[in-house]
Amino acid sequence: MLSTADYTTVRAATAIDADAITVIYNHFVAHTTVTFEEEPVTPAEIQRRMESVWSAALPWVVAERDGHVTGYAYATTWKERWGYRFSVEATVYLALGAAGHGIGSALYGALFPLLQQRGIHAVMGGIALPNDASVALHEKFGMRKVAHFDAVGFKFDRWIDVGYWQRLL
Repeated sequence: MLSTADYTTVRAATAIDADAITVIYNHFVAHTTVTFEEEPVTPAEIQRRMESVWSAALPWVVAERDGHVTGYAYATTWKERWGYRFSVEATVYLALGAAGHGIGSALYGALFPLLQQRGIHAVMGGIALPNDASVALHEKFGMRKVAHFDAVGFKFDRWIDVGYWQRLL
C-alpha cells in the first residue's frame, strides 16, 4: 500500500470495488469524451473487466480515502499477439472532484512499479484530445507522445482526436 500526504491509500483492487468503480466510470461515459463508450456499464461488467485484467496477470489498483474509492488505474494487454506480451496500455480514472489532489499520480506511482515487476517493457496510454490534465499526468511519469490520430473517435455528435503516449520501463 502507498499513502499520500492527503491520506489517500492506493491498494490492489478487489471484486468488492466494482460498484464504486462503476460509478466513477459511468460519469465519464455519460458526460465526457474521455471514453468512447456510450452506454453505462453495470458492476457485473466492471467485475468481468477486472477479472480479465487479473487473468492476464496484470494489476488493477484503487485509491481510497476515508473508506471511499476515489480513483483507479489498471493495465491491459496491448495486443493479443504473443510478440506484444511485454507491452500494455495503462488507464486511470478519478472520481468526480478528485482531480488536482495527487490521486492520479499516486495511482500511476503504484501501477508502474507493479508493471516493471511483471517484466513489462512498454506502457502506452491513449488520450482523447484535448485533455491537458491527462497529458500532464502521463508526461509527469516519463511518457512521451508517439502518435496522434485525427478524428478516430465519435461521440456527442463530433469527431475526436486520440493521442498515444509511451514509456519504456
